[in-house]
Amino acid sequence: MLIPLKLSSQTDEQLMKRASGGSDRAFEELYNRHARRLQGFFKRRLGDDADLAADLMHDTFLRLYAARETYREGRSFRPWLYTIAYNLCKNHRRNQLTLVSDEGKDLLDSSDIEINLDADILRDALRDALKRLPEPYAMLFSLHYEEELTVPQIAQITDLPEGTVKSRLHKAMNIIKQSLKQYEDN
Repeated sequence: MLIPLKLSSQTDEQLMKRASGGSDRAFEELYNRHARRLQGFFKRRLGDDADLAADLMHDTFLRLYAARETYREGRSFRPWLYTIAYNLCKNHRRNQLTLVSDEGKDLLDSSDIEINLDADILRDALRDALKRLPEPYAMLFSLHYEEELTVPQIAQITDLPEGTVKSRLHKAMNIIKQSLKQYEDN
Protein backbone atom coordinates (compact mmCIF):
# COMPACT_ATOMS: atom_id res chain seq x y z
CA MET A 1 0.00 0.00 0.00
CA LEU A 2 1.43 3.39 -1.04
CA ILE A 3 1.30 6.16 1.52
CA PRO A 4 0.58 9.52 -0.14
CA LEU A 5 3.13 12.25 0.41
CA LYS A 6 2.14 15.16 2.58
CA LEU A 7 1.07 18.11 0.47
CA SER A 8 3.85 20.27 1.89
CA SER A 9 6.49 17.84 0.62
CA GLN A 10 5.13 17.65 -2.93
CA THR A 11 6.46 19.71 -5.82
CA ASP A 12 4.39 22.48 -7.36
CA GLU A 13 3.87 20.29 -10.41
CA GLN A 14 2.60 17.38 -8.31
CA LEU A 15 0.23 19.71 -6.48
CA MET A 16 -1.03 21.21 -9.74
CA LYS A 17 -1.67 17.73 -11.10
CA ARG A 18 -3.72 16.95 -8.00
CA ALA A 19 -5.50 20.31 -8.24
CA SER A 20 -6.34 19.61 -11.88
CA GLY A 21 -7.97 16.40 -10.68
CA GLY A 22 -10.16 18.35 -8.26
CA SER A 23 -8.10 18.60 -5.05
CA ASP A 24 -8.85 21.95 -3.46
CA ARG A 25 -6.35 21.18 -0.69
CA ALA A 26 -3.57 20.86 -3.27
CA PHE A 27 -4.59 24.17 -4.84
CA GLU A 28 -4.68 25.79 -1.39
CA GLU A 29 -1.12 24.59 -0.78
CA LEU A 30 -0.03 26.21 -4.07
CA TYR A 31 -1.74 29.42 -3.02
CA ASN A 32 -0.02 29.35 0.37
CA ARG A 33 3.36 28.79 -1.27
CA HIS A 34 3.13 31.50 -3.93
CA ALA A 35 0.56 34.16 -2.95
CA ARG A 36 2.85 36.36 -0.88
CA ARG A 37 5.66 36.40 -3.41
CA LEU A 38 3.26 36.96 -6.30
CA GLN A 39 1.69 39.88 -4.45
CA GLY A 40 5.16 41.34 -3.94
CA PHE A 41 5.79 40.98 -7.68
CA PHE A 42 2.66 43.01 -8.47
CA LYS A 43 3.45 45.57 -5.79
CA ARG A 44 6.94 46.18 -7.18
CA ARG A 45 5.71 46.28 -10.77
CA LEU A 46 2.73 48.56 -10.16
CA GLY A 47 4.06 51.33 -7.95
CA ASP A 48 3.75 49.95 -4.42
CA ASP A 49 -0.07 49.88 -4.54
CA ALA A 50 -0.77 47.13 -1.98
CA ASP A 51 -4.50 46.98 -2.69
CA LEU A 52 -4.02 46.67 -6.44
CA ALA A 53 -1.29 44.07 -5.89
CA ALA A 54 -3.61 42.02 -3.67
CA ASP A 55 -6.43 42.28 -6.22
CA LEU A 56 -4.21 41.15 -9.10
CA MET A 57 -2.68 38.35 -7.03
CA HIS A 58 -6.16 37.04 -6.24
CA ASP A 59 -7.20 37.46 -9.88
CA THR A 60 -4.15 35.42 -10.92
CA PHE A 61 -5.14 32.56 -8.65
CA LEU A 62 -8.77 32.76 -9.75
CA ARG A 63 -7.66 32.42 -13.36
CA LEU A 64 -5.31 29.60 -12.43
CA TYR A 65 -8.12 27.83 -10.60
CA ALA A 66 -10.48 28.28 -13.53
CA ALA A 67 -7.85 26.81 -15.88
CA ARG A 68 -6.67 24.05 -13.54
CA GLU A 69 -8.26 21.27 -15.59
CA THR A 70 -6.18 22.32 -18.61
CA TYR A 71 -2.90 21.69 -16.76
CA ARG A 72 -0.68 19.31 -18.71
CA GLU A 73 1.48 16.93 -16.73
CA GLY A 74 5.14 17.80 -17.14
CA ARG A 75 4.47 21.52 -17.54
CA SER A 76 6.44 23.73 -15.13
CA PHE A 77 4.14 25.43 -12.67
CA ARG A 78 5.96 28.71 -11.90
CA PRO A 79 6.30 29.85 -15.53
CA TRP A 80 2.58 29.13 -16.02
CA LEU A 81 1.69 31.10 -12.88
CA TYR A 82 3.90 34.05 -13.90
CA THR A 83 2.57 33.98 -17.46
CA ILE A 84 -0.86 34.71 -16.02
CA ALA A 85 0.60 37.37 -13.71
CA TYR A 86 2.65 38.94 -16.51
CA ASN A 87 -0.41 39.21 -18.75
CA LEU A 88 -2.50 40.76 -15.97
CA CYS A 89 0.27 43.26 -15.28
CA LYS A 90 0.63 44.06 -18.98
CA ASN A 91 -3.14 44.52 -19.35
CA HIS A 92 -3.26 46.79 -16.32
CA ARG A 93 -0.41 48.92 -17.69
CA ARG A 94 -2.10 49.10 -21.09
CA ASN A 95 -5.28 50.34 -19.42
CA GLN A 96 -3.28 52.99 -17.55
CA LEU A 97 -1.57 54.42 -20.65
CA THR A 98 -3.93 57.38 -20.72
CA LEU A 99 -2.55 58.58 -17.41
CA VAL A 100 0.43 60.87 -17.86
CA SER A 101 3.09 60.89 -15.18
CA ASP A 102 5.55 63.72 -14.73
CA GLU A 103 7.27 62.20 -11.69
CA GLY A 104 10.73 62.19 -13.25
CA LYS A 105 10.68 65.87 -14.23
CA ASP A 106 10.88 67.21 -10.70
CA LEU A 107 13.97 65.28 -9.64
CA LEU A 108 16.93 67.37 -8.56
CA ASP A 109 20.23 66.87 -10.28
CA SER A 110 22.32 65.62 -7.39
CA SER A 111 25.51 65.06 -9.37
CA ASP A 112 27.01 68.22 -7.86
CA ILE A 113 26.12 67.30 -4.29
CA GLU A 114 28.63 65.29 -2.31
CA ILE A 115 26.93 62.54 -0.38
CA ASN A 116 28.40 60.10 2.06
CA LEU A 117 26.44 57.03 1.07
CA ASP A 118 25.39 54.41 3.53
CA ALA A 119 23.48 51.23 2.77
CA ASP A 120 20.06 52.91 3.12
CA ILE A 121 20.86 55.66 0.65
CA LEU A 122 22.26 53.19 -1.87
CA ARG A 123 19.19 50.97 -1.47
CA ASP A 124 16.92 53.99 -2.04
CA ALA A 125 18.96 55.02 -5.09
CA LEU A 126 18.65 51.51 -6.52
CA ARG A 127 14.90 51.47 -5.84
CA ASP A 128 14.55 54.82 -7.65
CA ALA A 129 16.65 53.56 -10.58
CA LEU A 130 14.40 50.51 -10.85
CA LYS A 131 11.27 52.69 -10.79
CA ARG A 132 12.64 54.76 -13.68
CA LEU A 133 13.53 51.69 -15.73
CA PRO A 134 11.35 51.57 -18.90
CA GLU A 135 8.54 49.04 -18.45
CA PRO A 136 9.63 46.31 -20.87
CA TYR A 137 13.02 46.20 -19.15
CA ALA A 138 11.59 46.54 -15.65
CA MET A 139 9.26 43.58 -16.14
CA LEU A 140 12.05 41.33 -17.38
CA PHE A 141 14.37 42.52 -14.60
CA SER A 142 11.71 41.71 -12.02
CA LEU A 143 10.99 38.26 -13.43
CA HIS A 144 14.69 37.36 -13.57
CA TYR A 145 16.30 39.02 -10.56
CA GLU A 146 13.39 39.25 -8.13
CA GLU A 147 11.30 36.20 -9.03
CA GLU A 148 14.41 34.17 -9.97
CA LEU A 149 13.01 32.81 -13.20
CA THR A 150 15.42 31.60 -15.86
CA VAL A 151 15.83 33.18 -19.28
CA PRO A 152 14.04 30.26 -21.01
CA GLN A 153 11.15 30.54 -18.52
CA ILE A 154 10.90 34.30 -19.10
CA ALA A 155 10.97 33.76 -22.86
CA GLN A 156 8.08 31.33 -22.48
CA ILE A 157 6.13 33.73 -20.25
CA THR A 158 6.65 36.80 -22.42
CA ASP A 159 6.57 35.03 -25.78
CA LEU A 160 9.92 36.59 -26.67
CA PRO A 161 12.97 34.84 -28.14
CA GLU A 162 15.59 33.95 -25.51
CA GLY A 163 18.12 36.21 -27.25
CA THR A 164 15.76 39.17 -26.90
CA VAL A 165 15.26 38.42 -23.20
CA LYS A 166 19.03 38.26 -22.66
CA SER A 167 19.57 41.45 -24.63
CA ARG A 168 16.90 43.35 -22.69
CA LEU A 169 18.22 42.10 -19.36
CA HIS A 170 21.67 43.32 -20.36
CA LYS A 171 20.21 46.68 -21.42
CA ALA A 172 18.31 46.93 -18.12
CA MET A 173 21.53 46.38 -16.16
CA ASN A 174 23.29 49.06 -18.23
CA ILE A 175 20.46 51.53 -17.56
CA ILE A 176 20.63 50.81 -13.84
CA LYS A 177 24.43 51.15 -13.81
CA GLN A 178 24.13 54.48 -15.63
CA SER A 179 21.52 55.68 -13.11
CA LEU A 180 23.82 54.81 -10.23
CA LYS A 181 26.98 56.19 -11.88
CA GLN A 182 26.74 59.38 -9.82
CA TYR A 183 27.37 57.28 -6.70
CA GLU A 184 30.65 55.79 -7.91
CA ASP A 185 33.81 56.65 -6.03
CA ASN A 186 36.11 58.80 -8.12
